[in-house]
Amino acid sequence: MKCQVQRRMLFTLSFIFSVTLSFAQNYNTSKFKQLDEELPTPNVYRTGSGAPGHEYWQQRADYSIKAELDESIHRLNGSEKITYTNNSPDELTYLWVQLDQNMRATDSDTYKISQNQLRDKATVDQMEGIDGYPEYDGGHKIQLVKDANGKDLTYTVNKTMMRVDLPKPLKTGESYTFQIDWYYNINDRNLMGGRGGYEYFPEDDNTIYTITQWFPRMAVYDDVNGWQHKQFLGRGEFALPFGDYEVEITVPSDHIVASTGELKNPETVLTEKQQELFKQSKTASKPVVIVSQKEVEKKEKTKAKDKKTWVYHAENVRDFAWGSSRKFIWDAMGVEIDGKTVMAMSYYPKEGNPLWGQYSTEVVVHTLEVYSKFTIPYPYPVAISVEASNGMEYPMICFNYGRPNADGTYSDRIKYGMISVIIHEVGHNFFPMIVNSDERQWTWMDEGLNTFVQFLAEREWDENYPSRRGFPENIVPYMKGDKNNIMPIMTNSESIKQFGNNAYGKPATALNILRETVMGRELFDYAFKEYSTRWAFKHPKPADFFRTMEDASAVDLDWFWRGWFYTTDHVDITIENVEMFEIDSKNPQVELAKLKQERDGVRPNITQVKNKEENLPRKIDTKSGLKDFYNSYDPLDVTADAKEGYESYKKSVGKEEMQYIADRRFFYQVDFKNEGGLVMPIIVELEYEDGSKELKRIPAEIWKMDDVVVSKVFITEKPVKQFVLDPHRETADVDTENNYFPRKPQMSRFEIYKRDSAARGAGRGSNPMQKAKKKNN
Repeated sequence: MKCQVQRRMLFTLSFIFSVTLSFAQNYNTSKFKQLDEELPTPNVYRTGSGAPGHEYWQQRADYSIKAELDESIHRLNGSEKITYTNNSPDELTYLWVQLDQNMRATDSDTYKISQNQLRDKATVDQMEGIDGYPEYDGGHKIQLVKDANGKDLTYTVNKTMMRVDLPKPLKTGESYTFQIDWYYNINDRNLMGGRGGYEYFPEDDNTIYTITQWFPRMAVYDDVNGWQHKQFLGRGEFALPFGDYEVEITVPSDHIVASTGELKNPETVLTEKQQELFKQSKTASKPVVIVSQKEVEKKEKTKAKDKKTWVYHAENVRDFAWGSSRKFIWDAMGVEIDGKTVMAMSYYPKEGNPLWGQYSTEVVVHTLEVYSKFTIPYPYPVAISVEASNGMEYPMICFNYGRPNADGTYSDRIKYGMISVIIHEVGHNFFPMIVNSDERQWTWMDEGLNTFVQFLAEREWDENYPSRRGFPENIVPYMKGDKNNIMPIMTNSESIKQFGNNAYGKPATALNILRETVMGRELFDYAFKEYSTRWAFKHPKPADFFRTMEDASAVDLDWFWRGWFYTTDHVDITIENVEMFEIDSKNPQVELAKLKQERDGVRPNITQVKNKEENLPRKIDTKSGLKDFYNSYDPLDVTADAKEGYESYKKSVGKEEMQYIADRRFFYQVDFKNEGGLVMPIIVELEYEDGSKELKRIPAEIWKMDDVVVSKVFITEKPVKQFVLDPHRETADVDTENNYFPRKPQMSRFEIYKRDSAARGAGRGSNPMQKAKKKNN
């Protein structure tokens, strides 16, 4: 028949419908088993609703730091005073301080545990990197550790952690101030990699410094882990307490400093013209250039020998970073967020123009607006994007990449790559700089959540934005890959395989599916904003996120967290079979006519075909007396008895049932199978023979009683031509060929390419803009 589905049988309309439930699965292995056993028990610090408890507490660390940059030998010298406040109910006999630069020390475990393989060829730099660049003397060099009165304190350095022993226990509510003097040799970031360091420009003999993880920083002490002092190996990022910062940064006088916080002495480090331009930028409708490319090119040729000190103040931040260079062009523009003016600013070398001058600050503004809508209003006074051929985030400042070709042209890949990294790194102000998750333990809580909101911001930038992560189909190649090379999202940061897919792509996609398919935008957006509000300037854990999303939406999501975050299952739901039913009307003139039509439409078998070709004679046709009543009898003929039976049936069922039969509905039983193991809502499109379509959405709970095979009956008023699963590609189903019934062949494409190499975020080869420019010239 036209609909190409199997007609199985007629059924008789009755007053009672029988429903059989399958209890094939054990609750202990059920996809819908609640997460109570996996999540920590609620307490006075963290509630079952996912909110901070009435006795929630967190520590505080305030800093006063003086740092001086020695450009001649790429060294940073520093002295800091830390005031640590114990808000916990515990007495502390020692404090743990993070020495992240020790990751680059010659005896670093980072180099020791890195796997190495020899190829056919290698550079000298690559070979030296195996042993941690022995010519580079890395790591924090601790000069002294003293109390507020100048008395030496006992301390022990254990790789990237330093324990400071207290003269007496630090009781609840007490504060303790101590001093650390130190220096370290700044790493060549292009050679050694890393989040911070310096980049040297041989063309003009100048340097850009991005100073990160630069001072000894307090570790987190909380109600879940006690001290979070897992060693810093390079991948698992940072867990830090909040506090206020007073920072004095001494650099060559012709440098421009971009920094966390607000500049407190503009009159001593900026010219009068620069101060006036900065003032104008606060109310400008487009970025105002405060330090121009012309000024920068002049400074690049004459290096100042004297120095200036920039003073910055930052309140309620968990970290502090800065950049310094005479190469920095600087532009700024104010943006109103929740009734307050935030200064969106960009710092970049001439190598970043014209791309950076056109886009960077505008993208910062856009990011603040979108993230503030979906989380909380941006609370800080500034947000800075620095071009540093990098990608890393800190409170109020981030370092990004994206340089055009030398002729000023760029590909769309470079353009959108730059915009995406700026959105992503500025977005990190919200996750984890404000909603302050433990990055050393759970990368997905900052990278995954941030990548999700980045996706929302990209969609609001341009409808045709080529988003890399967020769309469900983009995660399919990872989800259907070799399970030996895939780990659950709920894996410690240092143990993750396929880091980008696991910590960024998969959680971002999961949240997008939650928003669009499982919960709906209204419920999701409210719950996500509630989580952001509850845990702003606090230390949330995974359970706090999971519980808040359910608490604020009244949606049981344990099955979703379990499948997407605790397993490596993938989505592959198939339409196994479709069977068509129709009501037996009992009307012999209708039903027997249908049966005759079906019988007459049956194609002959091969034996019948061959006999007809041979014109095979039959005995009953050649000899009289062999035919009887049954040779002329047709059981599908309408008889008087059949008509009489139909009249009796009409009297027995009543008018309502007869009207239901007369309305002529179509009944389809569709059998679905879960091949991938990850249960999801069933989204099925019915394409009718007249060309119209209808979408049916079935919640994931249909799999509760059997998470392998389920059946669903669809009653339609028109015949169905085809059934299609997940027509909008919203569930990350890894095999779309089995989403059609009848099956529909799928087309795939591939291309041949030649691999090239270039620095991260740099233009490669020619691009359409360059070709057009040459043609016009």
